[in-house]
Amino acid sequence: MRLIYNSPSFCVLEFPKAHPVGIPPAFGGGFEILDKAARREIFLAGPMAEGFREHLRVWAQTPPSLEEVDDFLTRFQGLAHQPLVLH
Repeated sequence: MRLIYNSPSFCVLEFPKAHPVGIPPAFGGGFEILDKAARREIFLAGPMAEGFREHLRVWAQTPPSLEEVDDFLTRFQGLAHQPLVLH
């Protein structure tokens, strides 16, 4: 897992497509978005993760502001139902 974004509002972790021991080969990686204010998280996999990855490719060409990234991540808040629990 790799931290790719961290702001006062959100944190985004990338889980690469690599297949470590114990992870099924069908696992194609994904992204975990943590909404710090709501204390909720969502995991994006499959087509949603690929769409998210495409945004990252575009942003690599023209880096967005923190506000633009947070605005984009806000779109996923309705999907975040899993409570954020620290271990």
